[in-house]
Amino acid sequence: MENTNRGVFTLSGVTGMLIATVLLLSILVVLTIFGIKAQQEVANKPYTITNPHALKMRDRDNSKLRVIVK
Repeated sequence: MENTNRGVFTLSGVTGMLIATVLLLSILVVLTIFGIKAQQEVANKPYTITNPHALKMRDRDNSKLRVIVK
């Protein structure tokens, strides 16, 4: 049986590989941009601890001691 449906530039060939590569690189670029923007946003909002001596290890109430500096 002869395979006549072969092709280098079909979706299962080089073209499909290039589409997949461009898609993955564009997803990488978008996620990197979102990550950088999130880091810049957090860097502009520093916080201080109101009472550092009241901190306890593994305590959920530690978040109440944090105050965002404006």
